Amino acid sequence: MPRIPKLSNKVLIISILSTILAFSNVGNLLAADDKNDVFNPAELINHHILDDYLWHFWDGHYGTLYLPVILYSSDKGLIVFSSHNFFDANHNILDYEGYRYEHGHVSSVDGGSFIDISITKNVLFLFINATVLLWVFFAVARGYKKNIGKAPKGIQSFFEPIILFVRDEIVKPNIGPKYERFLPYMLSLFFFIWFGNLFGLMPGAANLTGNIAVTSILAIFTFVLTIVNTNRNYWKHIFNTPGVPWWLKLPVPLLPTVEIIGIFSKPFSLLLRLFVAITAGHIVVLSLISLTFIFQSYSVGILSALITTFINLIELLVATIQAYVFTLFSSMYIGMAMEEEH
Repeated sequence: MPRIPKLSNKVLIISILSTILAFSNVGNLLAADDKNDVFNPAELINHHILDDYLWHFWDGHYGTLYLPVILYSSDKGLIVFSSHNFFDANHNILDYEGYRYEHGHVSSVDGGSFIDISITKNVLFLFINATVLLWVFFAVARGYKKNIGKAPKGIQSFFEPIILFVRDEIVKPNIGPKYERFLPYMLSLFFFIWFGNLFGLMPGAANLTGNIAVTSILAIFTFVLTIVNTNRNYWKHIFNTPGVPWWLKLPVPLLPTVEIIGIFSKPFSLLLRLFVAITAGHIVVLSLISLTFIFQSYSVGILSALITTFINLIELLVATIQAYVFTLFSSMYIGMAMEEEH
């Protein structure tokens, strides 16, 4: 019990620092852009929530990370270059190697088709998220080897209760006796989303789990695992649901049609829920910060900072809830696919 207030204080301090850094980051970006006569909140919000080939941190020139552009076309072959080549010394946009940078996207000058496998901001942030995830859990694994038969210490003591919670409260009750074969995936899923959500709240971070491509891939993984592990009873309940009147099955297969739609709507709901919840949170926080620069008022700035700090605290909770919900529903869908006939 004594640890709870200490943890609450730390969370509050992190939220306050995050708010201060977010205000500072926005202010630096605005000060660095001499061409911005009028503050445009939509441009600021879109710059954060959308993917890009640049990663701005503080100053428009020195605090910008220019990411590698990797393009392949049948006529030009593989081309690799820095996104810095799209800009001159005054940050005016240029064409390079027959390609053009437009509002966070690369297009071909002559309209030709190409494959884009560039390391964008979200891709780089995904690598960072995965690297931290691997580093943390290799450290936890070393702790387990070192402390066999002993109480957990260090980083192991923090993550062990969370791992046990995911196993005992999410995966095992919803999947059933065969839960162990899916536990590595579910733990990876939970912590990947959780870390991505938390890192995304940091000032200047990318909107990884608010990217619909990322949430779609996670949902597809769950969908494939569900379909691969279905049994005879699962398909029987879809095409010939027991205990249902015949007129719901024939001549118009009303219930089977609804059930088949449900197979595809489940992963769609997974990807959409995570995408909307995380993106909406980022938009709310940035909109509140933008009020200070729209009104250019200290009183509005103080009020905005207080509200933003409170919203940041809620976002920390939402980050955990969304990881929990995604893992929970993934476990439920796989468990329903493997359920035996009563």
